[in-house]
Amino acid sequence: MDPALLMPGGHPLARLHALAHPSQLTRLTAECPPAAARATVTGDPTLDRVLASLPLRERYRRALRTHGRTLIVLTSTWGPHSLIRRHPRLPARLAAELPHDTYQIGLVLHPNEHSRTGRFDLAQDLAPALDAGLVLARPYEEWAALLIAADVIVTDHGSAALYAAAARDTPMIAAGDGGGELIPGTPMAELLARLPELERIEQPATADIERAVAGHTPGVPAACAARAFAARGQAVHRLREELYRILGLAPPTDPPGPNLLPDPAPPARTPAAFAVRVDRRGPHVHIERRPARSTAPAHHLAAEADRASDTQLQSAGLVFRRARRPTAPPARGETWTVEGWTRHVLAEHGGTRTAAVVLSASHCVLRRTGGALLSVRIEPHRDTDGRVLRSDPAAVLSGVHAWLVGRSDAPAYPVTVPCVVAGRLHRATLAPATPEEGLREF
Repeated sequence: MDPALLMPGGHPLARLHALAHPSQLTRLTAECPPAAARATVTGDPTLDRVLASLPLRERYRRALRTHGRTLIVLTSTWGPHSLIRRHPRLPARLAAELPHDTYQIGLVLHPNEHSRTGRFDLAQDLAPALDAGLVLARPYEEWAALLIAADVIVTDHGSAALYAAAARDTPMIAAGDGGGELIPGTPMAELLARLPELERIEQPATADIERAVAGHTPGVPAACAARAFAARGQAVHRLREELYRILGLAPPTDPPGPNLLPDPAPPARTPAAFAVRVDRRGPHVHIERRPARSTAPAHHLAAEADRASDTQLQSAGLVFRRARRPTAPPARGETWTVEGWTRHVLAEHGGTRTAAVVLSASHCVLRRTGGALLSVRIEPHRDTDGRVLRSDPAAVLSGVHAWLVGRSDAPAYPVTVPCVVAGRLHRATLAPATPEEGLREF
């Protein structure tokens, strides 16, 4: 709205200023009448893409591998008052602090921040968070898909939160007041003023997030966004009409429509090792996993072979490996049998008590030090609404490992270990492994 930018040298910058809301035209008329004479309210084509893509929310969550977790998306504008500049450690701290099987963390950065920092430096700056499973949205299109997929949004004064508020009634938390960059009386200023604040930026934020979700007032973010966006669903049509008018051409007769947003990319990395907290009070085994760099108290370290560091593998109570290859052996190359690999791991890493192979989402095989191979069959959690949720088998293996280590007697097999991951019950049935399971190559 700055006349110096809209009228450089006293000459109009553009033939058309396409605005999203009549209030913007009113303000432009007051600030720069010559530019207002070339302005019209078309609506926002990006918002229309977001609205049209809302039915794809579950598809986006599958693409992100959210898997029933609560997706917390941090949105940051650019400049010295942005979330990422004022609190650069917040993404890594949330990823390390929050239980991995309960929460997923995403980050939406303004394109200018991507350009200012560069891909390499950005990856270096965010390495601890990326190693913990952070989803970093690419700046073109993908950011909007993350807003649709989000369960909670933590925002600064950037406009991404307004798109989210206009699309879905998502609980939001304010992480900054924008300093002098936020213009009083604007929809974004009103939104931030009505949001709960992330009070303990440098302290554990779990309580702030839970309080924001519990205290969310439906309709508040949407009411603020209504002052920023008009002509919903009409932006592409209105914009095309204006552009063809400027060109002096008749517009096409086919009705235009916004393109749906593409699927976002999954996390670039996932934790190679977890600090696992186990609560065995009562009949169930409750499991909470955090990335290994977490300082929270833990029962044991669970490390993934081929990905964890040597230090982590030597310290791990549980070492597991995921079978990524087909059951048929390759024509050339080296493979392990389940029997041979579990013996090898326990001999190689003296501190390891359990070695396990994840064969599928519902089937694992493990061996304790000095023990025989055990087959582990994992049942999915079934919600009353018909949803079937499968936990990461490695999380259930941590529960089984803790259950076995904590016993003073030899269990009578088969036996079922009720494991609770992220508040969901997964029954793991243990039985002696068959010869075929021990000879399986992976």
